Amino acid sequence: MCGMVDAASPSANLPDDIGVLKSIIGEKSALLREQELRIAVLEEKLRLAQHKRFGASSEKFDPNQPGLFDEAETLSQVPDAGAAADGSTDVTIAEHTRKKGGRKPLSDALPRVRVEHDIPECDKLCPCGSGHTRPRIGEMISEQADIVPATVQVLQHVRFKYGPCHACDGVFPDAPDACDAPAQQDEAAPIATVEPHAAVVAEPRAIVVAPLPPQPIPKSIASPKTCAFVVTAKYADGLPLYRLEKILPRYGLSVARGTLALWMIRLGDLIVPLMNLMEETQLAHDVLQMDETTVQVLKEDGRAAQTKSRMWVRRGGPPDAPIILFNYEPTRSGKIAWRLTEDFKGYLQSDGYSGYDAVGKRADIVHVGCLAHARRYFDEALKAQKANGRGGLAVEALAMIQKIYRVEKIAREAGLSADARKKLRDEKARPVWDELRRWLDRVRNNAPPSTKIGKALGYLDNQWDTLIRVLDDGRLEVDNNACENAIRPFVIGRNAWLFSDTPAGAEASARLYSLIETAKACGREPYAYLAHVFAELPKATTLAEIDALLPWNVARPATHSVAA
Repeated sequence: MCGMVDAASPSANLPDDIGVLKSIIGEKSALLREQELRIAVLEEKLRLAQHKRFGASSEKFDPNQPGLFDEAETLSQVPDAGAAADGSTDVTIAEHTRKKGGRKPLSDALPRVRVEHDIPECDKLCPCGSGHTRPRIGEMISEQADIVPATVQVLQHVRFKYGPCHACDGVFPDAPDACDAPAQQDEAAPIATVEPHAAVVAEPRAIVVAPLPPQPIPKSIASPKTCAFVVTAKYADGLPLYRLEKILPRYGLSVARGTLALWMIRLGDLIVPLMNLMEETQLAHDVLQMDETTVQVLKEDGRAAQTKSRMWVRRGGPPDAPIILFNYEPTRSGKIAWRLTEDFKGYLQSDGYSGYDAVGKRADIVHVGCLAHARRYFDEALKAQKANGRGGLAVEALAMIQKIYRVEKIAREAGLSADARKKLRDEKARPVWDELRRWLDRVRNNAPPSTKIGKALGYLDNQWDTLIRVLDDGRLEVDNNACENAIRPFVIGRNAWLFSDTPAGAEASARLYSLIETAKACGREPYAYLAHVFAELPKATTLAEIDALLPWNVARPATHSVAA
């Protein structure tokens, strides 16, 4: 009975025709391959998610680490950036400089407070018994860092008032005498005031009051330095306003969070003239980098509170005075990229987001890609592999990309000019780019497109024409990292304050981030620069006065500034 077929077994329902059986086997095999591929993709996602949560976040590639699992020939097939055409290799080893140990000295720019210590008077007598005192032969100095917390003080703006002369007495007997005026007068009260040099013939009994200097926020308790302190804390240091609301009372100042938020909006409006000049200067130069990141705005018409909006960032301008501009927009539409570059002509560098495709096809735009994004795809493919994976294609790609970055590092550390950097790239980097292209053509179809390595190969292939354009001009960077680094302070702050309440708040944040990040890129200390701008910009009445307040036009302070 053991030779009988169980009627319940799957084979009992199979047909006897061999052709039909082959067809069924083919369908089952295809389904099995599809399921295996899906399982492999899901396992990659799981491993990558685990690595992002528990592993190192650095994308730095160490070719020796994959070598623990892979054969030596994997890397031996990749030529060095300095390899000659005949196959010989001339390697120059940089001189090794050992860092000096010990404590780092305190900056000479910090103010010094001399605190003297002397020995007791009884110890100043020489022990020889002569009765003479010891002569002072020198001094020993040791230094400590002494931090004085922020101090809140009240600025009393005393405005002197002047009344009519005594000759006016009796001319207007019903008019109050100047001495009868109250010592303090509310600014909103309807008192006749004139400028100090204005004629008073028409109203001889008019009271003349010294004008109050223009303020960054009129009728507010916030001085220019207070405004600079709050803006620096929120946008440069990433402190949300609800934390500042709790910090300020420690210094003796209590300000509601809503008031702080209103200050930010008013200050964002104040610096609009600076934003306009910065944008004009940026668009006048022919190299521009762009990127964008998410931001959440709670109260926006026609949009749910959970909807993600976008903060667009542009970095460009003169090489010695980089300009970084943030723009809040509700969407990531390519129309935004078009509008922000409408008046720009030249090289536009970005990642592979399709929203830049239409801009990149304009006759006056040359679209340049970002090698860091291509490298990131291969880095994720390597991290998504099994623990006993052999590296394979991801390691090969990363090794060649690393050689390109070595050339960039040499140019950066040597401070080469644009022409010299282009020459260096032609000599050292172009052969590696050519080898990378030949390698890509050979392995392009060796991995399923849905896998991490397949996506990495596809991205590199699709972006190749834009990536290789870095070799055309020495002013171009190999990646968009400078623009991404400008976004990083915003992302760090976003992790703390989470969202903007209104579009007006998001737009004010964009302007204030623009001013701070541009000031930092130009080597200006944010607090000192903002304090200067908030004090002088309200007084500026001409274009020249506003232009003088741009970050690159404001002189660096000679010494470290300490807030009063």
